[in-house]
Amino acid sequence: MKKTAFLLLSICATALIHVSCSNNDDVVNETDTTAVRASVAIDAADEMDINTGLLVTSSSPTAKSTTDVAGVCATITVVGESYPKIFTVDYGTTGCTDNQLLRKGKLKITLSGPIITTGSKLTIERIDYSINGIKLEGTIEYTNTTTVPTIPQWSRKVTNGKFTDLQGRVYTNSGMHTVKQTAGVDTPYVLEDNVYEMTEGNHTVTTDKDATLTLTVQEALVKKQSCTYISKGKLKVEGGFLKGVIDYGNNDCDSKFTYTHESGVSYTLVM
Repeated sequence: MKKTAFLLLSICATALIHVSCSNNDDVVNETDTTAVRASVAIDAADEMDINTGLLVTSSSPTAKSTTDVAGVCATITVVGESYPKIFTVDYGTTGCTDNQLLRKGKLKITLSGPIITTGSKLTIERIDYSINGIKLEGTIEYTNTTTVPTIPQWSRKVTNGKFTDLQGRVYTNSGMHTVKQTAGVDTPYVLEDNVYEMTEGNHTVTTDKDATLTLTVQEALVKKQSCTYISKGKLKVEGGFLKGVIDYGNNDCDSKFTYTHESGVSYTLVM
């Protein structure tokens, strides 16, 4: 899911979301629109940091004081010959660029055990950390909750999330989701055939004006490793004037999705 996160965050850091409307009904107000933009960017950043954590920890099976990981421009240090292991991903105060995204600061990653083992937890803490000038704070916990070996499953929990955009606007956020791998399980070291589904959970974003937007999984969101974007699934959107459903389509690998307001008016959106 790394590529989705990279592209979404690049978009969100600038225009964020483009909305094409079929009429002039004023369904969303500025506060709601801002919260939607922030929510998309926050979710993209969370996904990118989890992917960085997985890449770093899986690329360093043995403890080393310093290591390099392909695709990560940061300096990585590892502490611990046995679990728990602590990885520090240091992008520096001036930062470095991965996939056209400038990252600064540090990610402290604690791995309690092999992430493919039930009960193991990957914890990511952000320290003076930013992506393209957007400051990100908070902790992400990615825990293996697998009960059926053929269907790997993880929970993704965000606590004390804080997002400060380029204009200095602050958004606090939290959320909990369940992620299952539904294809590619038999080839754990081949990513291209992986398919993931976010089956349940929600994400809440609150602005500095106390406006709140909540996005809840209504139908499982499908993400193919071979696709850039989520290809199927629905999110229920609630907050202010916004009350409706985002629909990602019929499993096509495209960037289009629709928002349908409770009044029946549909809007076409493009990531």
